[in-house]
Amino acid sequence: MKAKRFWILLFSCMALMIALYFYGARGSRQPVPDSGTMAEGNTEPSDAAALCAESQVTEPVSVESEAEYTAHYEALPSETESHQEAEELFFYTALTEDIRQRITGKSYPGTEEPLQISYDDLAYVHVLYYDFDAQIQEGELICNKAIAQDLVEIFSELYDSQYPIERIRLIDEYDADDEASMADNNTSCFNYRTVPGKTKLSNHSYGRAIDINPLYNPYVRTKDGETLISPDNAAPYADRSADFPHKIDRDDLCYKLFIQHGFRWGGAWNSSKDYQHFEKTD
Repeated sequence: MKAKRFWILLFSCMALMIALYFYGARGSRQPVPDSGTMAEGNTEPSDAAALCAESQVTEPVSVESEAEYTAHYEALPSETESHQEAEELFFYTALTEDIRQRITGKSYPGTEEPLQISYDDLAYVHVLYYDFDAQIQEGELICNKAIAQDLVEIFSELYDSQYPIERIRLIDEYDADDEASMADNNTSCFNYRTVPGKTKLSNHSYGRAIDINPLYNPYVRTKDGETLISPDNAAPYADRSADFPHKIDRDDLCYKLFIQHGFRWGGAWNSSKDYQHFEKTD
């Protein structure tokens, strides 16, 4: 009887030990909840495992492609650099021999008679501007060197504000024909000529006057009871009470900038109105 109890006790202990063994082994193999950062079979997430898991989600950038990207990015001009590069294209210089040849016989008469202004009194001005299609263009002007810095500053501010100007070319491209230049809505400055209908030299002859978007801002005067409008195709824009684009008035940025720089506006004249015209003679 004692032997029977001994074997029963022995088998019970062995069964208990086996149960405890399997229970412990089972507990050690309990799956850890997947956090998305572990590889299968790991019991604890590690930094390396997390990085591996992330690399499966996001395609890694190779050293070569990253280097190419960095090189490309560094090659792109920053906003500040782009602005600085643009500012460098606003400048004025003395007339070079090439420029003198371009204008002689056109805006600067090729004559032996003495003129009221010399080449040395003039300056070549280079600017950027936004055309009517909002595209950036390069523009050229010739003016009296006394107002060259004014024009550089004014056109720089107009450019920064994306003020639309259809074109800025030397009037020599129109053979110094003022009417043709205005009809093409060309903004220009120096042109050795008289005031229309008079023998007096215009302030354009001294490079001290400039016409902005002249088609939309015509020269309007009365002669013998008849209203004369220049250019001829600007009649729709002679009525300044009408609302239309590119009209220069006292609320216009162009007007404000020229007035700030000490220019006078032809649109404020009494006997005639020259809405395109700004001049600085002092």
